[in-house]
Amino acid sequence: MVLTPLPDSRTEPDGSAVIRVLSYNVRSMRDDREALARVIRACAPDLVFIQEAPRFFRWRKRAAWLAARTDLVLLGGGATAAGPLLLCSLRATVERTQDVLLPLTPGLHRRGFATSVVRIAGIRIGLLSFHLSLQRDERLAQTELLLERLDAMGVEHAVAAGDLNDVPTGAAFRRLAGRLQDCWVVRPWGGENTYTPDHPRRRIDAVFATDGIEVLGCGVPAGLPGVTDADLRAATDHLPVLAVLRVPAVRP
Repeated sequence: MVLTPLPDSRTEPDGSAVIRVLSYNVRSMRDDREALARVIRACAPDLVFIQEAPRFFRWRKRAAWLAARTDLVLLGGGATAAGPLLLCSLRATVERTQDVLLPLTPGLHRRGFATSVVRIAGIRIGLLSFHLSLQRDERLAQTELLLERLDAMGVEHAVAAGDLNDVPTGAAFRRLAGRLQDCWVVRPWGGENTYTPDHPRRRIDAVFATDGIEVLGCGVPAGLPGVTDADLRAATDHLPVLAVLRVPAVRP
């Protein structure tokens, strides 16, 4: 499938910033790492919200490999956030980062958030990469913590992206979409469903943005230069979500 290309990254004459945002569950980079790198590079992102980043032996080395192979830099997260990771291009100036571990439910996996505040074209943008629980009640509690964390960032504009382990009709997904813009719903582009790559039937990965950010397009990319459908299937067990957003200029 060949899609109308999404806009490139740029700073508009009015000072607003067009940014490319990618959300991707990489399954600890246990699959075809070269295919994974090709997919990320082809999306030409300014900001990458990773889930299931490597968390164990030499995890920093593997995260650094992915950043170098995709012409990006490590921003925060990884094992210290229980899996979520943030990468960025040199377009972003880092103001601060914070890895957040969420309350642990006995018998379930530890979860966390990778968060940061960056400046692009002088505009402050809050970032939060998440991977919510498989268990419904814990997932709902984590959703509330996610919204609280965004509110506490002290920024006008923010983007949260990740793997919800929930579908759009689910309670956690609906809670986030009720407070934030679900970028696929606002301006659908490309494919909708993200899981599994071989037979995508569920949309469990999403990009959300605060009000005031304009969504120029969002969805699962296809027809990327240098990337085949085989790459998308081999890279990991999720499909990526690419969004292009326009963030308003700093007001005088």
